[in-house]
Order: sequence, then structure tokens, then C-alpha cells
Amino acid sequence: MERGEVRWCVFAPPDKERPVLILTRTSSIHYLNSVAVAPISTSIRPVPSQVALSVDDGLMTDCSVNLHNIHTVPRKNIGRYITTLSPKRMREVELAIRFTLGIGAEP
Repeated sequence: MERGEVRWCVFAPPDKERPVLILTRTSSIHYLNSVAVAPISTSIRPVPSQVALSVDDGLMTDCSVNLHNIHTVPRKNIGRYITTLSPKRMREVELAIRFTLGIGAEP
């Protein structure tokens, strides 16, 4: 498991298994019991906290990573590999995280 991978994740009921983007730094994952992830949804909105993805990114359909809804989940809940996002797409993810958390923004 590495940062930038999209994998299936089992969430607690009433939620379901859904694709997520792994956000935790790759070098730390082996030592941790939980990892930071962002859910991927077919609801696409043109907001700075989401990054649109498509079949070109290795996904089955057009969707988006919701960086306004970052979760920490047990590593054991992370399942099957789907794809790995490109460095260009991960830079977009990083910008969306900065926007969401207000990093670099004026107070």
C-alpha cells in the first residue's frame, strides 16, 4: 500500500465499501495501524476541495476525490488495489488539501 493508490475500503455500517485515495506518507504506512484516506464519489462538484478523476486515471467512471472529507481508517479495512494516481494528479490533490485545511491562506 502506498500514498497515491486508490483502493477499496470497508467503512463501518451504515456506510459501504467504497474506493478511497491513500493519503498517508508511504514510508509511514508500515508502522501505523491506521491510514488517512479521502473517499472517492461519483458526485462531482466544481469545488476546490474536490479533484475530478476519470477513466484516464484508471477509474471505472468519472468521479472525484473529496478532500473535504478526509478519514483515518484501520489499515486492515483497506482492500483491493484499483489504480495509482499520476504525480500531476497528486499535485492537484495536495492543492485541494491545502485549500480544505486553509494552509497558506490568510486567517
